Amino acid sequence: MEYETVIGMEVHVELLTDSKVFCGCSTKFGEEPNTQVCPVCMGMPGVLPVINRKAVEYVAKVGLALNCEIAQFSKLDRKNYFYPDLPKNYQISQYDLPLTSNGWIDVPVDGEIKRIRICRAHLEEDTGKNIHPEGASFSQVDLNRCGVPLLEIVSEPDIRSPQEAHDYLVTLKSILEYLDISDCNMEEGSLRAEANVSLRPPGAAEFGVKTEVKNVNSFKGVLRALEFEVERQRRTLESGGTVVQETRGWDDAKGVTVPMRTKEEAHDYRYFPEPDLVPVMVGREWVEEIRASLPELPLARCKRIAEQYGIPDYDAGVLTASRAMADYFEECAALSADAKAVSNWLMGDMQYLLKENNAEIAECKIIPQALAEMLALIDDGTISGKIAKDVFAEMFQTGDPPAEIVKKKGLEQIADSDQLAAIVDKAIADSPKAVDEFKKGKERALGFIVGQVMKATRGKANPKMVNELLRERLSSELEG
Repeated sequence: MEYETVIGMEVHVELLTDSKVFCGCSTKFGEEPNTQVCPVCMGMPGVLPVINRKAVEYVAKVGLALNCEIAQFSKLDRKNYFYPDLPKNYQISQYDLPLTSNGWIDVPVDGEIKRIRICRAHLEEDTGKNIHPEGASFSQVDLNRCGVPLLEIVSEPDIRSPQEAHDYLVTLKSILEYLDISDCNMEEGSLRAEANVSLRPPGAAEFGVKTEVKNVNSFKGVLRALEFEVERQRRTLESGGTVVQETRGWDDAKGVTVPMRTKEEAHDYRYFPEPDLVPVMVGREWVEEIRASLPELPLARCKRIAEQYGIPDYDAGVLTASRAMADYFEECAALSADAKAVSNWLMGDMQYLLKENNAEIAECKIIPQALAEMLALIDDGTISGKIAKDVFAEMFQTGDPPAEIVKKKGLEQIADSDQLAAIVDKAIADSPKAVDEFKKGKERALGFIVGQVMKATRGKANPKMVNELLRERLSSELEG
């Protein structure tokens, strides 16, 4: 029997505020355990929380970017459960009156645009972190993360495949980075994705029994985890079994999901309004101020860049996936006569070197002005495209200007016709077989001789001049 996959995503995003959501403790990552805590975030009796205005602003900002309605009146609630990393034994969150709701985002999927609805995006506090030392018979708790402002974005169950879920997350992460409200670092837990997965017969109105998949810390992991879980549920149903509603963890090393606990319903958390915090009142004027501060978002920027600079949609999509890369491209394009050449270098050599060095474009030592200068050196014949690759690699490592590197290493292109003529004549003399093949009409043979010239000049010969000289010499031989 065929089944339709139904996936809804829950994404938790740590907001990039300096202090926690209900106290003044620092949110800096990686400090010594339990050094960024106070009586409020440690849940001591008698303390009172005070909400962080910047956190509210960031949630409203994301809500507007996700086309959500911004509630003028919302409240915070206590979500009650017991776990070692939650010292109050409840988490301050939002239940029935979230700050933002009823939105959508457009996600590029296989060359098409799919609209995925957003149920809600609400504010809550993060929990602490349990530490399990290897080989120890005990666990430890670090409360530094307790009270870090957290945004939970809940999609409607509109996603129909693991690949769509992956593309949804990539699109969402790009929007969040453009808004500069989070660093979205999955390895540090700044962005955490969970998926509710179920299967149902095609055309069925009712959803199947769902499982929640947790503990996934990469986009590739999300794809693998959901592919496994969909197949696991399919096998279960086809064998006559029953899917159990539960939370399952992803074991990346083994490539499987494993049972963690039965899934709680909302009533299990005994939600009730947080008595120590007043309702959140958001005025229309403030909302419009926030709306006016929104940057151009990825999909709109992708479309504009493709049209403005005349580059393919695919290239524009790659360049605008990151706001930093899009900014870098546009700054380079403004300085260069050839935007397509800028795009090619960024998508090729730049992406390769960034990946090899595990670096981001913001850390790159090649400033846009330097890349534009290097392209100008290619255009005026000072260096060849092949030599430019070596210059680019040196620029990436040192940050030195391209002209300085070319001069220091003697990389100027040989464009003297007399000097090149002698080298071309020798290459012709040393390649009788290729010459004979060219005379018989095999154009590719010319490329071999060009390669010999480039080898002899260590890539410094002007390729255009070499081709012209070769054709001139060989044509005269044919005529003779």
